[in-house]
Amino acid sequence: MHPHKDPQMQACIEACLKCHATCLGMAMTHCLETGGEHVAPPHFRLMMACAEICRTSAAFMLMGTEHHRQTCRLCAEICEECARDCERLEGMEDCVAACRKCAEECRRMAA
Repeated sequence: MHPHKDPQMQACIEACLKCHATCLGMAMTHCLETGGEHVAPPHFRLMMACAEICRTSAAFMLMGTEHHRQTCRLCAEICEECARDCERLEGMEDCVAACRKCAEECRRMAA
């Protein structure tokens, strides 16, 4: 079966791509413009790691490789960590929501 024909996988791909766009977009706009804790290296690196693992997980699913289970497992873990870190900062609600949704979908795909 082609990955894009599996509704569960399609939902995960969409959640990963949305989270990638949200984390990258928030980091490059809101975080850079707000400064302070929003650009502290540990937070900023975590946002970049989250965006990248989300993009990678989506790509692995689109390729149809079974290795997507491992990337999705790691993606769920990083997304949860990113959501927790973003929760403590002002104006990061969109990032928190996208990360939580992606973590939920990725946990399903990793199972």
